[in-house]
Amino acid sequence: MDNKPAVLVLADGTVFKGNAIGKIGTTTGEIAFNTGMTGYQEVFTDPSYHKQILVMNTAHIGNYGVKDDEVESDGMKIAGLVTKKFSPNFSRYNGDGSLQDFMENDNCTGISDIDTRALVRHIRNAGAMNAIISSDNLDIDSLKAELAKVPSMEGLELSSEVTTKEAYTSGDENSDFRVSLLDIGVKNSIVSCLVDRGCYVKVFPMNSSVEDMMAFEPNGFMLSNGPGDPSAMPETIELVKKIVNTDIPVFGICLGHQVLALSQGLSTEKMHNGHRGINHPVKNLLTGKGEVTSQNHGFVVSKDSIDSNPEIELTHIHLNDDTVAGIRMKNKKVFSVQYHPEASAGPHDSRYLFDQFVENMKTVKAEMV
Repeated sequence: MDNKPAVLVLADGTVFKGNAIGKIGTTTGEIAFNTGMTGYQEVFTDPSYHKQILVMNTAHIGNYGVKDDEVESDGMKIAGLVTKKFSPNFSRYNGDGSLQDFMENDNCTGISDIDTRALVRHIRNAGAMNAIISSDNLDIDSLKAELAKVPSMEGLELSSEVTTKEAYTSGDENSDFRVSLLDIGVKNSIVSCLVDRGCYVKVFPMNSSVEDMMAFEPNGFMLSNGPGDPSAMPETIELVKKIVNTDIPVFGICLGHQVLALSQGLSTEKMHNGHRGINHPVKNLLTGKGEVTSQNHGFVVSKDSIDSNPEIELTHIHLNDDTVAGIRMKNKKVFSVQYHPEASAGPHDSRYLFDQFVENMKTVKAEMV
């Protein structure tokens, strides 16, 4: 691959120069870093990364190519990619193509051959900010002017850009449990984890009504992950409040966890630089056990706000910074976590949470007989 120059400019004026990867062009978004050592294809296709430029801490990206069945959505969701070393070729014997071709086909622009350790240290200290990558315009002043027009992630509603347009089902319609899933940026693996546990899942667009979702006669509701600022989603917050009031079991993940918290009067806040990676330690306060988790979020539920609702219990904490990693309602079979128990990519320490959700549905179903 020819080394065509590219530049990365941060909102605070910091400039990195490197070589172009992916599609030649210009892209903008909030810059964030991921500490995972593997699973880059699953990460890049996660809808939660919509409108974000992603820095990979791993030094080598692209070396094992891509596989058609290792996507978490219909294609690339990151706004741009930043790496130390990028491989346009791959050595995986059963790979379906190169990451370079995958990026070009999905119009993803990136930059390689920069000091990502220096960049991550800068983001870690300065905090999340917008950035711009360009391989077709190397004029720093004009790029800064373009970057100044990009809105902040805080206050940005993005789920409407990644939610399904039409409802669809997955699994066996004769399964023991039916789950209505609110898609605010769902990963394919979340649906798969439910189907694998004997659930028939119907995935609903985010503008669905509670009546639409109840018409499926669900035994449980799933609130998916997704991108953007949860506080900028008043209609979804109101919908989730109605879902909780049905007294049907609810399980929320990531953005779904945050929206659930907001629906119960809690608050959320923007993090300094977020949690993204597959090696984040979490403690389950109910069992005392530790979990290594997969995470991807730039907002978090305020720990202090949990005290405002006596019916909410803190169930999990992040051991690096003591932030909220999980909650449950004391008077209902409703719970949520800030991380990704489906963990694709990542360890499967937390997949028991899907079993817990199924057990809740089983209990309620038995009580109704």
